[in-house]
Amino acid sequence: MLVALLSLAMPRTARATYAISYKFADYREEADRMHVETHYGLVEAELGTDMRLKLMGAIDSLAGATPTGQPSATPDGPVPLARISDRRKAWSADFSRQFSRVLAVAGFANSRESDYVSNGWSVNAQFDFNQKNTLLLVGAAGTDDEIRVFYQTDWAKKRTTDFIVGVTQLLDPRTSVTFNVSYGRSTGFHADPYRLIEKIAEIAPGVFLPRTFNENRPDSRGKWIGYLAINRALPEMNATAEASYRLFDDSFGTTAHTVEFAWYQKIGDKLILRPSYRFYDQTAADFYRADLTGTNIDPESRPNPAGPFFSADYRVSAFRAETWGIKAVWSIDEHWQVDVAVERYEMRGTGSRTPARMYPTATIVTAGVKLAW
Repeated sequence: MLVALLSLAMPRTARATYAISYKFADYREEADRMHVETHYGLVEAELGTDMRLKLMGAIDSLAGATPTGQPSATPDGPVPLARISDRRKAWSADFSRQFSRVLAVAGFANSRESDYVSNGWSVNAQFDFNQKNTLLLVGAAGTDDEIRVFYQTDWAKKRTTDFIVGVTQLLDPRTSVTFNVSYGRSTGFHADPYRLIEKIAEIAPGVFLPRTFNENRPDSRGKWIGYLAINRALPEMNATAEASYRLFDDSFGTTAHTVEFAWYQKIGDKLILRPSYRFYDQTAADFYRADLTGTNIDPESRPNPAGPFFSADYRVSAFRAETWGIKAVWSIDEHWQVDVAVERYEMRGTGSRTPARMYPTATIVTAGVKLAW
């Protein structure tokens, strides 16, 4: 309906190009862990020669088991898991306008789950210099989130603000380099209300029993991200290579490195194969602990923004993750395009405090179709 209305509203002399895309993604962890199915659609409308509108909608269904944060009852025993099920609905809209030497883009997004509501905005501007061989990116974004915490009467709040500055430089007709620096800050509720941490306490002389508490994280977080990428066209091989490096550092004490490589191989006039590999490594947050046993920390029954801070969530521990896979894109004709991808994701801890059974492995399958006219 929106595409039709936009078409009727445009002057008859203006040219418009439309595209509708649908994609399905299936993320499935082994050992009956988390399973996420995603359906999302994208509508793109090119209004004349200098304006473009994008509308995206997504529905996620997730179900399965995830570690609670409690340690195993025995050294080789199973990790305590909690069964969860939820459904997320999200949409976003982006409008871009091309001026003489500036591309301006504004966006808004909304995401809703049973216990999480997020509203986001973004404003970006891209300036071209040096006969369009140099592009400068400046942008800002923010979110306004509300989290339902089952042990609180009111919804908790979280606010984020992010800024980015970047440059893309064409080195020669075949090679381009991109470098971005971004800074973000968030305030409010940062804990996961469903994650627990255990402490074996003496409840009577000589009597020790395990007790569980909700995790407690700082109520503010700052982060810096540096990103470097290079793109090289190889016409003699009918291919293009991309490589990138990302450095992440935050006030939680986490430092992360990401290296990614992708190869785009054109086969004939209609098929492109893209094998890819991604390596990720992070240090543990300062407040990560497998449990509180043996510490002098006396955890409160409710999170306390004054501290002390603690979490047994494996996602803030020290770990490495690898993702590799292959994607095929088939351009059937000038209107239709189909793509399919299969990826393997493996996470493993690099510290001695977290059982290896905490970390998941998963298979990711995506498929999509696009119609343009």
